[in-house]
Amino acid sequence: MAPPNAAEPTVCVVVKAWPLISTTFIAQELVGLEREGLKLWLAAAHHGDKMRHKLHDQLQAPVHYLSGSGMLLRLLKAWRKLNRTPGYARARELLRYDLAHGAKRNRLVAFARAMLLAAEMPEETRVIYAHFLNSGMNVARYAAAMSGLPVAVSAHARDIWVSAEWNKRAKLEQAIWCTTCTIDGWEHLKSLADDPAKIHLIRHGLSFDRFPADAPARSSRDGTDAGDPVRLFSVGRAVEKKGFDVLIDALASLDKGLHWRWVHVGGGPIIGALKDRASGLGIGNHIDWRGVQTQAEVIDLYRSSDLFVLPSREGADGDRDGLPNVLMEAQSQALACLSTRFSAIPELIVDGETGALVDPGDPQALAAALSRLIRAPQERQRLGHAGFARVREHFDSGHGIRAIATLLRGEPT
Repeated sequence: MAPPNAAEPTVCVVVKAWPLISTTFIAQELVGLEREGLKLWLAAAHHGDKMRHKLHDQLQAPVHYLSGSGMLLRLLKAWRKLNRTPGYARARELLRYDLAHGAKRNRLVAFARAMLLAAEMPEETRVIYAHFLNSGMNVARYAAAMSGLPVAVSAHARDIWVSAEWNKRAKLEQAIWCTTCTIDGWEHLKSLADDPAKIHLIRHGLSFDRFPADAPARSSRDGTDAGDPVRLFSVGRAVEKKGFDVLIDALASLDKGLHWRWVHVGGGPIIGALKDRASGLGIGNHIDWRGVQTQAEVIDLYRSSDLFVLPSREGADGDRDGLPNVLMEAQSQALACLSTRFSAIPELIVDGETGALVDPGDPQALAAALSRLIRAPQERQRLGHAGFARVREHFDSGHGIRAIATLLRGEPT
């Protein structure tokens, strides 16, 4: 990889944590921006996962943590540097406004981290760019006010649908631009923005150089051989919006003569409840709970499985997926996908052509689709190859990364 262009002004990128294996799309974007010649400086609110993907190691930007040892001394130095400046007064007004309109007290922590960011970022910084409209933007917008710098943001999923509308309006008004990756998110944010033109639809896509380029041969498993069951595969955090409880109910209702095995990769807060649900329904011995795995291990599972299943739905708190990267990853390996008509998933998967979709939260419909596809290896192969062709033609990450680089340089789009 060529080094970032030293003549470029520094972009301060704000993230909640680094590294996070569940947000590889952010790492993919940042590595891509460096390949475009941008000079990045990464500020993370706190340390992320101990496990990391190779992609994280490709980032050349220094990582600066806004937490850790010596915080009191760092905060005192930052306050002394900033407290008499007009920018600090502007940031205090933003904080007062937020608290008066219902922001939680943890906004005070965001303000403290913003002080560190404003005081410690490189002098050549020309723009602050936050990932996620909630926690990342909380820090970035206060720091932008303190430093007098412009702030931009990329919104994704939960941060769009769970945050209060007054909060989103205030942040969008301050932002010079905002990107988002789905049509419904784009339309929603445009309806809240002071200037709808500042909201840009930019898909994440995949950097396909991270994945094998060939479509592997698929098995002819059809669920009739107990010794060689059809291999079902899912990747996702154990949270309500992924719909894995619905999948467990659907699997439990399948014909007992149909032989399958489901592999789940991912951690999450309800993993124990999902295991208990599966055991209670008598299918626990048909499931492998793999926990968190490396990207290489996940790719191997994409290539050796028969059907990828992600039954996304809306959580009780309004949380939802945007366009799950794992669906694009599965399709990049010609693995047939079964998912739901929800959020941006139909923007990727054309039902009956490049995959299969059912209504979200419907275990009976999901079971019917599972039963049909488990029995139909040729249909799985057809859908897998069609998905392979479509994702590689229309969802290459390079297009979006170049568009974001253009925005960060302040060039017309």
